[in-house]
Amino acid sequence: MRPLTRAAAFALGAVAGYAADARFADPRRGHPVALFGSAANRLERRLWRDDRTAGAAYTALCVGTVAAGALALDRTVGRHPLGRAALAAAATWTVLGGTSLTREARTIGRSLAAGDLTAARERLPHLCGRDPSALDGPQIARAVVESVAENTADAVVNALTWGALAGTPGLLAFRAVNTLDAMVGHRSPRYARFGWASARLDDVAGWPGARLTALLTVAAAPEPRTAWRVWRRDGSAHPSPNAGQAESAFAGAVGVRLGGTLRYPHEPKGAPEPEATSDKRPTQEGAPERGGTSRPPGWGRPSAPGQEHPEASAEPTGRVEHRPVLGAELRPVTVDDIERACALSRRVGLLALGTSVAGHLAIRLWKRGKA
Repeated sequence: MRPLTRAAAFALGAVAGYAADARFADPRRGHPVALFGSAANRLERRLWRDDRTAGAAYTALCVGTVAAGALALDRTVGRHPLGRAALAAAATWTVLGGTSLTREARTIGRSLAAGDLTAARERLPHLCGRDPSALDGPQIARAVVESVAENTADAVVNALTWGALAGTPGLLAFRAVNTLDAMVGHRSPRYARFGWASARLDDVAGWPGARLTALLTVAAAPEPRTAWRVWRRDGSAHPSPNAGQAESAFAGAVGVRLGGTLRYPHEPKGAPEPEATSDKRPTQEGAPERGGTSRPPGWGRPSAPGQEHPEASAEPTGRVEHRPVLGAELRPVTVDDIERACALSRRVGLLALGTSVAGHLAIRLWKRGKA
């Protein structure tokens, strides 16, 4: 029997790692990303200064260490095809978060369906960084659908894209970049300058995967023409260069309007360092998302696109962000759309796995042909 080639070993490992995430989701204790987050948190306490240079050094040290370690490990096991496949499987399982994402979304959806708005509000910070205190049911549902869309890109497609481009080191380096962005890359007073380098690096690293997410969403959509139209028209209207690609495509694919007014918890300048992220969610619990996320109130009729109910204005605390509406001509989000978004996310993930494996094999064949 011929031994596995390097490309075939990675492909086998990527499929196995994807299957492990689908079956087991994230381990509750000792997750490698949580360990990285803890180490990065300790380093931040030593290096934090309110300037970009310190933040750039912090980012380079964290990401460079992961990338160099992954490359060394990949070369160490490179002579053993099964070892190479096992490493790729472990790395893929480590970096993917699609199953945990949809489980969290469905948990909130079940609370909303049962009329338990308090439980849904309490659970929302596990999924995104919005202030849930005065969100009504449809607005929580909208926040969940938007988070599923954005995190399908960050927690699944982006990682697999870098696996296709750079193998196991690409998988792990991207997860380091994305985790740092979740920890320090948001627009709070503490991190506006220190987190600048992490945020910009994540924008660059997420660029190809965000566009691929949108394309795969169109391919997986029940109405591809609508998904294509909304994506091409509204994707660039989002303040994030990447989040709007996935969110607009999901809006068209699910047939709902997203975006509008968002509110985030206020973080005063000089706030204590955050605890390390505890899983593979690209958004740290309670931290404002750079691209944004939602806030408003009451549980009844959905608010008009981009508007809060009047009673929401009674709580002026926190940062408010007014975003363009994506898919303005479509209907408001309902609780049932959470399940539709989760099913769409799973289809997109499977397409991304196939694209990643095929892309990696094609790149290796092309390199071998040039040699």
